[in-house]
Amino acid sequence: MNVSPPVFDVVAQPSGRPIPKAIRAVGDALSKKYGPSALGVLLYGSCLRAGTDHDSLVDCYVLVDHYASVYQKAWLALFNRWLPPNVFYWEVPVEERVVRVKYAVLSLEDFERSVSPDWFHSYFWARFAQPTVLLVSSSQTVRQRILNGLGMAVLTFLRKSLPRVSGRFTARELWSVGLSLSYGAEFRAESTGRADTLWRNDCEYYEQLTHAVFSSHFPNVQVVPQQEGRAYVFEETGWERFSNRMGWILRRWQGKILSVLRLMKGAFTFQGGMDYLLWKIERHSGVKIQLTPAQRRHPILTGLRIFWRLYRQGAFR
Repeated sequence: MNVSPPVFDVVAQPSGRPIPKAIRAVGDALSKKYGPSALGVLLYGSCLRAGTDHDSLVDCYVLVDHYASVYQKAWLALFNRWLPPNVFYWEVPVEERVVRVKYAVLSLEDFERSVSPDWFHSYFWARFAQPTVLLVSSSQTVRQRILNGLGMAVLTFLRKSLPRVSGRFTARELWSVGLSLSYGAEFRAESTGRADTLWRNDCEYYEQLTHAVFSSHFPNVQVVPQQEGRAYVFEETGWERFSNRMGWILRRWQGKILSVLRLMKGAFTFQGGMDYLLWKIERHSGVKIQLTPAQRRHPILTGLRIFWRLYRQGAFR
């Protein structure tokens, strides 16, 4: 399925923003690292919102053709296929300094599948529904597919969030509810109100995107002009609201399990991952934990113990 031209044009807007030279260099370096197998490099997250890589890691996705073509070790390809994505840490030298990168590897086929309405969990489609920059693409055809996939992520996100705001609502209310639900479906070291912060950072983009989606893909949603911006009206049946609520409850439980499994997998792929994880938790929640040398020698067992300790201290939602 292809998204409408208005939706495509809006999701392409972030890719036209000025991007710092150092972050552009990261995209080129990742593309070069994976050679012909790299079909595209996506930028998302805090560095995109802040417009700088200082005091953070640059978050990227590398979309590849096949997992077998990018790994010398078969178990890495199996991990990537069974529990996508694989996440890695890398340091890119740029103009006499080092840019730190956290990047995930995902096949283009898995990307397209994971943003469709058929993909149950919100891990991918909620992430890619937010502003995302296509730093590198291998061809115009691939560029079209990737941007269409970003548009599909938005359609899926809004379709799964819409029953929770049945009635009259604004784009801000819809995105705040959807982002809160998707954050709750993972173990996140985020403070309360994170969804509102994300909205404020790109409110104009979200407003345009919501209107484009509802105008061209959701004929059962009524657009209501008002003094400031637009409101929307949508009525869902009681059964549809109930089934949607049950779906989010299941996503919440599924997401907790998947988050733990991904953290355990990251112990094998993410060099310095434990230190980064604890730094990020402290940055977002204020909870600080120091690792002992013995704990560093057993990352999986340590990770599970610390994870439980942090959960009890309220570092995760």
